[in-house]
Amino acid sequence: MKTFIIRLVRLFFGLFLYALGIVVTMQAHIGYAPWEVFHAGLARLLNTQIGTMTISVGLVILIITFLFGEKVGLGTVSNMIFVGLFMNLLLASGLFHERTTPITGGIQMVGGLFIIALASYFYISSGFGAGPRDSLMVLLSRKSGLSVGLCRAGIEVTVTIIGYLLGGMLGWGTLLGAVGIGFCIQVTFRLLRFDPTLIVHEDLAASVRRIVRPT
Repeated sequence: MKTFIIRLVRLFFGLFLYALGIVVTMQAHIGYAPWEVFHAGLARLLNTQIGTMTISVGLVILIITFLFGEKVGLGTVSNMIFVGLFMNLLLASGLFHERTTPITGGIQMVGGLFIIALASYFYISSGFGAGPRDSLMVLLSRKSGLSVGLCRAGIEVTVTIIGYLLGGMLGWGTLLGAVGIGFCIQVTFRLLRFDPTLIVHEDLAASVRRIVRPT
């Protein structure tokens, strides 16, 4: 049970860091990352908070991927709910101000990407399953036979275009985020000597059994 609690701490610390990284990149004010362009566009259309829209989109994707046979874990559900909640809290705190110059914005964007990369380490290493958007990427790759990288690129281009048409913020930071996140994750994982392919994720039912019947 002690190991399970430690994993839970890693999961939720990772989710908080993930939300923090997203907020930091948003407040760089040089263009949102692809999914945030989409979430912001929908939030503007429906007059709601971007964190709330992140949760809503995550729920829709979770249902779709589950119906097509992708594994749902405690991390999948927690990602869907808590990243959006943490984003709303952080944005409402007033602690994160928009940058006013491209240089400071670029520096903050890169810093935010490294925070997201570190968050991915904690979140993935907890072994509670992939987030809804990662599950969608895996599903499309499995069904189409295309590479994961190509499917991810296709998804991010699509949501960026739709989000921009709905009024989401698009800028050179969007390209920096799309290109830079892979590099930041690679550097961070290498420094931490972490190989995500070695992690065995447990499904939601197994996690619930651990909680209900601790050993």
